[in-house]
Amino acid sequence: MKRDKSNSIESSFSRICLLSVTFLLLFTNALTAQVTSSIDSTKIKIGEEIKYEIQVEADTTQVVVFPEGQTFLPLEVIESYKIDTTKKDARYKLIKKYGLTQFDSGAYIIPKQKILVGEKLFFTDSLRVEVNNVEVDTSKQKLYDIKPIIEVDKRGGNWWKYLLLTLLIIGLVAFLLYWFIWRQKPLTEEEKEALLPPYDRAKLAIQKLEDSNYLENSEIKRFYSELTLIIRKFLDEKVYDHALESTTDQLIDRLNLLKDGNQFDFSNNTIKNIDTILKRADLVKFAKSTPDIELAKIDLSTVAKEVDEVKAVLPEPTEEEKLLDQQYREAQERKKKRKKILITTLISLFLLVATFVGFGIKYGFEYVKDTVIGHESKELLEGDWVKSEYGFPPIAIETPKVLKRMEAPLPPEMKDKVKIAMFGYGSLIDQFNIVVATTRINQPASKDEQEQQQEIDLSLAIEGSLQTWESNGVKNIITKNDKFVTPNGAEGLRTHGTAEFPTVIPDDFNEGSYTMLTFSNENVIQQIVLVWKKDDVYADKMIERIIDSIELQNKQPEKEQKEDE
Repeated sequence: MKRDKSNSIESSFSRICLLSVTFLLLFTNALTAQVTSSIDSTKIKIGEEIKYEIQVEADTTQVVVFPEGQTFLPLEVIESYKIDTTKKDARYKLIKKYGLTQFDSGAYIIPKQKILVGEKLFFTDSLRVEVNNVEVDTSKQKLYDIKPIIEVDKRGGNWWKYLLLTLLIIGLVAFLLYWFIWRQKPLTEEEKEALLPPYDRAKLAIQKLEDSNYLENSEIKRFYSELTLIIRKFLDEKVYDHALESTTDQLIDRLNLLKDGNQFDFSNNTIKNIDTILKRADLVKFAKSTPDIELAKIDLSTVAKEVDEVKAVLPEPTEEEKLLDQQYREAQERKKKRKKILITTLISLFLLVATFVGFGIKYGFEYVKDTVIGHESKELLEGDWVKSEYGFPPIAIETPKVLKRMEAPLPPEMKDKVKIAMFGYGSLIDQFNIVVATTRINQPASKDEQEQQQEIDLSLAIEGSLQTWESNGVKNIITKNDKFVTPNGAEGLRTHGTAEFPTVIPDDFNEGSYTMLTFSNENVIQQIVLVWKKDDVYADKMIERIIDSIELQNKQPEKEQKEDE
């Protein structure tokens, strides 16, 4: 009995100790963090900044997460300051400040903010702020009418730099083509001699041979080689067109034959002198004969005299021969010009192909093709985007073009019940279409009914939009719905899929993709509709950028809202 009583006492004591330790741990955990919040003023003027401060005292091992984004609505966060951290013993004191403001007068409630300390969630107190209008003394400050809308020049981009670079490259290529191909180059000595008539060219060659040092240097073989070339070339051009490749005997036989045929009135002495010089030259070149230098000089003067004799007996060219010669020269000029054009064209094509291939390897051939030829979606993607707010409550969105106000057709019986503000770019038959619409129901339901019907309202709005599409000729609409949250935390419904959209050609359709974002806010339904052609990579990038920029803001003042207890 004593042992049982003793065990009972020990068991009771153990339970008491366990409860004490548990209570101590819970009490200690409750004291691990302290969260307070405050504002530096409860009354401000429109646009003035309020400093909202959150102080957290926590253990050094705990992670603290402060609110981020537009969690202070209806007030807007204009700046989120850095966290100020101070350490005291084994604890941290963290101070986080936010700059808040509001641009509409009224009384507003800053909602409770969530702060995560370790694994425990804390809430700050809600705070009331009054935003007052700025009073203007009209006796001192005159009031003027609102200025009319004026057009301003669009700010230019960097296109002029690319244009200048392109012009410089084209200019450099054109200069190189002109300099090396089209430029009239100065003639060399050989080219100038080639343009001379055969007689003048032969006389010039004899003069150069006479001025040379071949005989003084005992270069007899080289001397006779050039001497015979002069007379043979002259005869080849003016008398017998095979004089260069004929042997001495063949050439002399031909000259005698031409003389006997009364084609050329050569003297016997002329043919004999040519025969003697050519045979002596053959002995020098092939039999290693070495005639006297004075004899070589005599042979040079004899060739000069015989060139004159041959020229004297040559008949004057007829008008037909002169015309043929002129036509030949013109044909040669045309041939040179065609050759220059061909070379220029081939070089230009090579540079174009090389440039296309080079940029294609670096950026992709499809991108280069669209850059050269042009692509509507690519121009929109790379243009100057605009971020603006549309409707009320405002929908902040970034788009490649400013959205213009559109008229929303409504039946007469609905005009007093519903108001629609619609803005858009393009249409369903265009390459790209954006529509931003805000629908306000003038007879809102109670708060409880609105919470119950929110999903139904979104579904009805989406169904109404799809029915409007069908009435405009869109067919084979495939839909998929899922939840969507904007970057600033607004929740809505995303409807997306594919459909066949009409074109400007009757009974012709293009397959396209679409995304429809729908949100509900009290008695307001907000929609963003995006439509683009399927497999358009530039449009896909635009859609991603547009969706990432969407922010919904509720700027309706809560004048009668009370602080949460």
